[in-house]
Amino acid sequence: MLHVKGPLLTVDVGAHDTRTTDIADVLESFIGGRGVATRLAHERIPFDADPLGHENSLFFTTGPMQTSNMSFTGRTNCTGVSPLTGGLLSSNAGGFISRNVADTGYGAVEITGESDELVALHVSDEGVEFEAVPELDGATVPEVTEYMADEHGLSEEHTACIGPAGENLVRFASIMTTESRAFGRGGLGAVLGAKNVKAITFEGDSRRTSDIDSIQMDIHREAATSDSLMKEQGTTNVTDLANQVKALPTRYFSELSYEGVEGINGEAVGSKKYKKGTCSSCAFACKLPTRDEERGIETEGPEYETVMAFGSNCDVDDVVDVMQSNELCDRYGMDTISCGNAVAAYLAANDEFGNTELIFETVEKIAHREGEGDLLAEGIDRFHDELGVDNWTVKGLSFAAHDGRKLHGQGLSYAVATRGADHMFTTMYTWEYPLVPNDEALPQSGLDGKPEFVIEQENARAMEDCGIVCRFARSFMTPERFEALFDEEYGTLLSVGERVVELERHFNNQRGIDRADDTLPYELPGFEAALEEYYAQRDWNEDGTVPDAVVDDDPVSAD
Repeated sequence: MLHVKGPLLTVDVGAHDTRTTDIADVLESFIGGRGVATRLAHERIPFDADPLGHENSLFFTTGPMQTSNMSFTGRTNCTGVSPLTGGLLSSNAGGFISRNVADTGYGAVEITGESDELVALHVSDEGVEFEAVPELDGATVPEVTEYMADEHGLSEEHTACIGPAGENLVRFASIMTTESRAFGRGGLGAVLGAKNVKAITFEGDSRRTSDIDSIQMDIHREAATSDSLMKEQGTTNVTDLANQVKALPTRYFSELSYEGVEGINGEAVGSKKYKKGTCSSCAFACKLPTRDEERGIETEGPEYETVMAFGSNCDVDDVVDVMQSNELCDRYGMDTISCGNAVAAYLAANDEFGNTELIFETVEKIAHREGEGDLLAEGIDRFHDELGVDNWTVKGLSFAAHDGRKLHGQGLSYAVATRGADHMFTTMYTWEYPLVPNDEALPQSGLDGKPEFVIEQENARAMEDCGIVCRFARSFMTPERFEALFDEEYGTLLSVGERVVELERHFNNQRGIDRADDTLPYELPGFEAALEEYYAQRDWNEDGTVPDAVVDDDPVSAD
């Protein structure tokens, strides 16, 4: 089976110390990416670790596909305990840093401890340099990347960093790379901020190449010649469909369609796109560099989730206003979904829907924890009672844009996902809109037969994240192609994904997360029966916990 190669590099930022560890057994069993990071985190992070404490670690990993030049592989994984959800969380970011991480020659890089001064870490195949950077205190993401270019000759493609939001421990702060690409959702930027690490750079000439099937060139060619609408509109191409089927959250989740959708839909976003945008080695080029010359705004995006969070959910029908919110989040280093939903909750509480100036002001206040921004920076799960709004989260993570009240399988997926209300954990919406041929589609309503399908997609998405293969490769990556590329039967690859999900769930169980947390803020017909079926088919306990024996049977379990 194809897998990542190289040792684990541990960087203790408190002791300014590094060490390497042979992890060949983990790499051979878990491929790379999310799988390797999850396995290492399960072994090396104490179950009771404070997410913002020195015992929490962040693991940066690539997959074997990052040693190739195949399209859909310009991504990097980061894993740690989330300060937003309290559980183990993996996030992967696109852009151009993945090959530079691979060039260091390490199978994984662990950041642990806590520095007593603000530092930047320079990771290379020759070791690690610890640089005190007091001048970057409070710096925005563009300012950090400019510093690395000026002082070290390293472009944004080498740099992962946090903005003021990470330093201020905003619970949904992101780690940013290539300026506009985010390790988003669960607040891993706050973990880096708690460690007093402003930036990490990666470079080297020690990439451990792998023998990857030549089918990669077929995929690359098909990506280049595809006429997918995503090349013009990115993920916003689904906006009109979501609105049509009433699955577009609006005015802080109080409605399911938006009358102003034409101002923020795919066509509106596409009209602001001024050049092609892509990730490392990818010919699909579905990213969205956008510009509005009249307002002087230039950003990347917004993607569909941001269009929902800062658009329909805030009652904003001008794509340029959404672009400005998007740019502010990128500059300060915050997840656009969690930030936009938090702002929407604040607007709902104050009857201020559509007030764009208040939105921009509130985003800035959240990033700097000023005034009411200090409360909103805690996330909806922690502030909803004080504002008197409903708690639109699962496990502390606010909802993505594909509404489970209409797409019931997606709703079940939100409830059981280890990350919470995250649409990428299964991408169930793909089959329920549907975005697949009709003979593959699932009914939008009802949960009959869906627990098994949710399990299959959880395992598949986890396996892809081990690779690491982009979600948007769906039309190009058949099971047969996975087998050819990874030199393994598809069923065995899915079993790797299954073990990753089980390890995540087991880790979270030890932190007190169980069936009581597999809930939704709305009712779905047959939900409890579907939840029981899900546990039964997973061979988990009725209380939603993973039996210890499952983890003990792990072929590379801790000594």
